[in-house]
Amino acid sequence: MPQGQPSVVPEDGLTTRQRRNRPLVVVHTGIGKGKSTAAFGLALRAWNQGWPIGVFQFVKSAKWKVGEENALRVLGASGQGGLVDWHKMGEGWSWVQRDAQMDNEAKAREGWEQVKRDLAAETYRLYVLDEFAYPMHWGWVDTDEVVEVLRARPGTQHVVITGRNAPERLVEFADLVTDMSKVKHPMDVGQKGQRGIEW
Repeated sequence: MPQGQPSVVPEDGLTTRQRRNRPLVVVHTGIGKGKSTAAFGLALRAWNQGWPIGVFQFVKSAKWKVGEENALRVLGASGQGGLVDWHKMGEGWSWVQRDAQMDNEAKAREGWEQVKRDLAAETYRLYVLDEFAYPMHWGWVDTDEVVEVLRARPGTQHVVITGRNAPERLVEFADLVTDMSKVKHPMDVGQKGQRGIEW
């Protein structure tokens, strides 16, 4: 297994193993495609390690059947890797905010409260907070509170957060941040999303 070498070795008093196994906060943001896809790729790796996984979808519709959900539910129930729980917070809203669905703010806060309870209980080893950057960006969930809860989380719980417009405070705090930029997209020439690619 190839292993990368860090460019900096801090004088933090930790051993290489301790530093290597430190739980991470990962952020996938930007306007390009692939933020959630990359997070679900991490979930597949976590499943393979036998880690319990909690997926919290904050923005995509509760009715939206994404392929990753079906695949991870089947894998989680297989008994061969980690368990997978999938929680949907939305009621049909997308990354375009809609005035007609103001209860989504309450649902986002309710979802964040559940994540807080699970973090305190160390329910999962990997948390995928899919599209969670939007509730913070819109002011529905307080970014400072999110950062402080994540900073104080016990154990070895990894958290990955996806979504456009990740708040700067979250970006500064996170251990790993990837900004997905768009170079080209089929929508640029009028092509809509398709099975097997978008869902």
